[in-house]
Amino acid sequence: MFSVKKTKHTLSLCCSLSTLSLCLSLFPPLSLSVPARAQPAVSLSKMAEAGDLDQDQSSYPICLDLQAAPPAHCYAGPGDVTCDVCTGRKHKAVKSCLVCVASYCETHLQPHYESPAFKKHKLTPATGQLQEKICSHHDKLLEVYCRTDQQCICYLCVKDEHRGHDTVSAAAGRTEKQKQLGVTQRKSQQRIQEREKKLQDLRRAADSLTGSAQAAVEDSERIFIELIRSFERRRSEVKELIGDQEKAAVGPVERLIKQLEQEIAELRRRDAELEQLSHTEDHIHFLQSCQSVCAPPGPGDLPRITVNPHFSFEAVRKHVSELKERLEDVCKGQLVKISQTVENVDILEPRSREDFLQYSCLLTLDPNTAGRRLRLSEGNREVTGSVWALLLGG
Repeated sequence: MFSVKKTKHTLSLCCSLSTLSLCLSLFPPLSLSVPARAQPAVSLSKMAEAGDLDQDQSSYPICLDLQAAPPAHCYAGPGDVTCDVCTGRKHKAVKSCLVCVASYCETHLQPHYESPAFKKHKLTPATGQLQEKICSHHDKLLEVYCRTDQQCICYLCVKDEHRGHDTVSAAAGRTEKQKQLGVTQRKSQQRIQEREKKLQDLRRAADSLTGSAQAAVEDSERIFIELIRSFERRRSEVKELIGDQEKAAVGPVERLIKQLEQEIAELRRRDAELEQLSHTEDHIHFLQSCQSVCAPPGPGDLPRITVNPHFSFEAVRKHVSELKERLEDVCKGQLVKISQTVENVDILEPRSREDFLQYSCLLTLDPNTAGRRLRLSEGNREVTGSVWALLLGG
């Protein structure tokens, strides 16, 4: 056991020196019985030199954080490797020891730099996969590469189950594999370049197709608008034509109707006068008026008018209906061609059987045109017969 004193309080810790690890970073600044030149992190060897510990106790690390708490970036965060020695809130490990099979922060790593006992220990960048570097059979460091079994082993494995195998040091194995890795990497980079080029080609093709599709949409829109305007003009022309013909045909008829209406009104007026005169009892007045009333009113013949009772614009309506049907037939036929053309637009050309099957369709054979020696299956989808029959046409 040992005692650590501070100015205002006394802190006594009783521990086993074999597992001693003390961190006072959570306490106020302490005044310890160590040399004044001691740093925040010192080893027991220096404390032994100062007379605070026995020499045989100097190989165990102790963390004496005599200053303020470490900055926040020293603590381990998500994804960081933590120090295996820190208690409480873990510090971020900076190195891993393959001999100790542990990871250390800056503070707990100092003994590996200062004590000769750790001189032969192998330090690596902090890693959380230390157990992968230890032999699962002998708990020894993996230092040998077995070419025969293509795996890393320890020096005891060389004398055991890998006896007689072709083995080299891990460094030599790394050199050999590095060459293979270089070849593989060059091939991988070549494949990346090929695929990047293909990717660029596909993107350019897709962009070109998108631009072409947009241009086709705009042109189609413009053409259909022109067609609509053209039909509007034709509609107006037909309407105007029918109106002009209506006026030309109805104008003379309306004039004759007006003339006949006037003549009928005049005749009715004279007829009323005759009726009135025929009932008068004044003989003198009757004789004086009869001569003027009985005189003919004017031409008595009706105008020569021949009326066509079957005249109508039915023929025009019939022709317009025929035009509509013909235009619909033309539009349907052209739309089928446009649809087939659009469906045939594809960036990728078919290569495999599955790709070609996307464009397949079921065929029905005509039994009336089949040769005499050919036989059609049920449904007329398959034909069987001899080769000569096929060549000679039955």
